[in-house]
Parts: sequence; C-alpha cells; structure tokens
Amino acid sequence: MNMKTDNTVWHEQLVNKEQRANIKDQRPCLLWYTGLSGSGKSTVANAVDRLLFERGCHTYLLDGDNVRHGLNGDLSFSDEDRVENIRRISEVSKLFIDAGMIVSTAFISPFAADRKMAKDLLAEGEFIEVFIDTPMTICEQRDPKGLYKKARAGEIKDFTGIDSTYDVPKQPTIHVKTAEQDIRQCAEQIIRYLLNHHYIK
Repeated sequence: MNMKTDNTVWHEQLVNKEQRANIKDQRPCLLWYTGLSGSGKSTVANAVDRLLFERGCHTYLLDGDNVRHGLNGDLSFSDEDRVENIRRISEVSKLFIDAGMIVSTAFISPFAADRKMAKDLLAEGEFIEVFIDTPMTICEQRDPKGLYKKARAGEIKDFTGIDSTYDVPKQPTIHVKTAEQDIRQCAEQIIRYLLNHHYIK
C-alpha cells in the first residue's frame, strides 16, 4: 500500500509477537474462511471459535456483516469496494496476529488475488485458508438472509455467484464440505488441523 504521508516512522515495540503468543501458550494464525453466501462460513467459524474458547485459547472472530456495521460501513459491494474491504480486514487481522491471537475471518472474499494479498501480509504458516465448500443449490435453499431471492429478482447487484464472480480456492489449507458433515463435524475438522500442526495444544 502507498502511504499518503512521509511524516510517520515505524516504532519497534519492546514486547514482540512471539512473547505475546508464548504467554498465551498458542501459535498465532489467521483462519480465513471463504465461500459463497449461505455456505456456512459464519456458522462454522463461530463453532470453531467456541471450541477454541473452551480449550482456553485466545481468539477473535471478525465476521463480514459485523465489520460492515463499523470499520467497513462506508463500503459497497462493488468489485472495487470488495477489494478495499478485504485489504482493511487483512491489516486488522495482522494486528491480531501480532498480539499472539488466533483470529478468524468469515468473508465471502471472492477474489483469489485478495486472499493472496492477505496471505502475503503474514509470516509463513500464519495464513490458513478454509474453503467452506457448499454447492450453490444448497446455499440458495438455505438463503438465510433472502439475498439469493433478491439477487435473482434483480434487486441486488454485484451478488457473488449470480452477477459477480467467485474464484474457487485451488489449494485451500482446509477443505470443508458442509453438505457432507454437520456443523460440529466441520468445526472438529478444523480443530484437528490446528492440533496436528501445533497451533494449539
């Protein structure tokens, strides 16, 4: 990102990321949930966050809709604003990682380039792409917010999967198929990954 001022200087902190993580007894990471609207991103992310909390982990969940009520409330769903939405969330997530946290983001994040941007901000192994893979037919059947119905009727423009593209992750770190597992099983799949790769104990 190009800064608009030259009058700022980066200040090194006396407490570093590793020290913050060590005191929490965990390895910081970003669980980046991506998938179509209605795929179950927020539901799975919440279930995982609850399981981590029960284990005593230090976590935070950044949900797409919630963030648009504040930090990103000035952004639309145009392609340009979607990019800015993800840029801001990526930077906020990086701060949580620096605090030694396990942070989750539940956003459609339809563009592969934007997900790569988020990954490139972090150190090796800190970005975990979680593809919530749910067929569009099931997403439309669920349609918890009635968005597909509105999109099909032309009431919503730039809707992912209808008139805006979704770049399917080619090699996600974790591939979750919600049509084949219930929410608990999906959450436990992600917890197993974190255990097996020593992010949590």
